[in-house]
Amino acid sequence: MLKKNATAAAWTAALSLLFVMPAAAVTNGELDGDRHPYVGLMVAQDADGNPLWRCSGTLLSPKIFLTAGHCTESPAAHVEIWFDADVESGIPANGYPFTGQVGGTPHVHPQYDPNRFFLHDLGVVVLENSVYNEKNEYGILPTLDQLDTLKTRRGKQDVTFTAVGYGLQESFPDAASWKENNQRVRMVSRPHLLQINTPGFTGDFSLLLSNNHATGGTCFGDSGGPNFIGDSNFIGGVTSFGCNGNCAGTGGVYRVDRADDLDWLHEIFGAYLP
Repeated sequence: MLKKNATAAAWTAALSLLFVMPAAAVTNGELDGDRHPYVGLMVAQDADGNPLWRCSGTLLSPKIFLTAGHCTESPAAHVEIWFDADVESGIPANGYPFTGQVGGTPHVHPQYDPNRFFLHDLGVVVLENSVYNEKNEYGILPTLDQLDTLKTRRGKQDVTFTAVGYGLQESFPDAASWKENNQRVRMVSRPHLLQINTPGFTGDFSLLLSNNHATGGTCFGDSGGPNFIGDSNFIGGVTSFGCNGNCAGTGGVYRVDRADDLDWLHEIFGAYLP
């Protein structure tokens, strides 16, 4: 991460990178508290320790943290992670953004292409030390093609997900940028399904979920955070992309129930998974 004696100008430039993610904090949601202690906030850093961007993600086990591919892509060489529900209030005692509760090494899906990130937008951080929580709970991977059954469900507005993350609570046009709400707190919302297995836009690799005042949604900094199926801790997908700069209307989720994703996770990181 950024050295503590770095200039203010350099730090300002680094912070600006935190807001140019391809995807989306939870908008129109509520404080998560201790409901999802296995969801954390990560800051990627380069080989010299300079901060690059922040994202969200989920522990699958004490050693494996699941996030988005665009959160772990080059030049990310190291990751620091916090699991406090309120990282904001702990500054500077909690070490943000320099030293988290645990560090780790980032990995990206082998087919990930930064120019078409949404096709294989999956990343993993292998932690240096094991992380446990009082509930002894972790996110659970879906089964192969599990979400395909949702395509035939009538009334998709009744198919809900639980989105969790540490991103912006609101985003505004440049003229109102002074209003940015950038608290580093874990938030939760319950968007509903809009599109799945749709030729062209979502394809068979992503979901489109609602993002409005009624259901809430995701925003910048939520990238990589989980979208749990219903009220379960089964991860349907990770927050991947947004369709506009105001974090409104819809939110894109990269599915993790496809063979290429599950094969990669189990073949490479299986020794650390349940």
